[in-house]
Amino acid sequence: MTDRDDGPAAGRPMRADARRNREKLVAIAAKAFARSGVDASLEAIAREADVGTGTLYRHFPTREALIEAVYRHEVEGLVAAADELSQSRSADAALAEWMQRYVDYIATKRGMRDSLKLLLESNSPLFAETHGLVPRTFRGLMEKAVAAGTIRPDADSADVLHALSSIYSASDGPDWHERSRRLVSLIMDGLRYGAPHPSSGT
Repeated sequence: MTDRDDGPAAGRPMRADARRNREKLVAIAAKAFARSGVDASLEAIAREADVGTGTLYRHFPTREALIEAVYRHEVEGLVAAADELSQSRSADAALAEWMQRYVDYIATKRGMRDSLKLLLESNSPLFAETHGLVPRTFRGLMEKAVAAGTIRPDADSADVLHALSSIYSASDGPDWHERSRRLVSLIMDGLRYGAPHPSSGT
């Protein structure tokens, strides 16, 4: 474990090793929050990232700062995944895989919900900066699949995203993640039903 890290500094670019440490902390924190909520131990997060707690606090002086970084990271990850999947999969397969990744995004968001509510009430710029990114990304994937004829042409992205978002408020339980994945698969089956040119889904 190392605790040598410059951390962010105004007007100075972040060192490559500091950037890697920051990215690692955010990725590990996302999994910890999804698993245990925002009360997850910051010390445990730092230990799993193989950095000292001093490094963690230099990057994220407060728990709220880490939560903001995790939320932004999850949104940006979903947006980036759409481009990556569209380049390597058929339009409907890209949509299906993205929807499954959306479950992981919701899991992390559920773990942070109380803190996100407080951030919203505090007028944090976080939500203004990320507003609309996920719906626009999803709409783009849907439009590509409709154009390819691999999902039904009457599908509306806002309706489908509303159905997907219902898993956010589903009751907690050890099988929540698996149930959510099955629900997404059922929704995707419905989108493929009646498609002009159904694909094999690969």
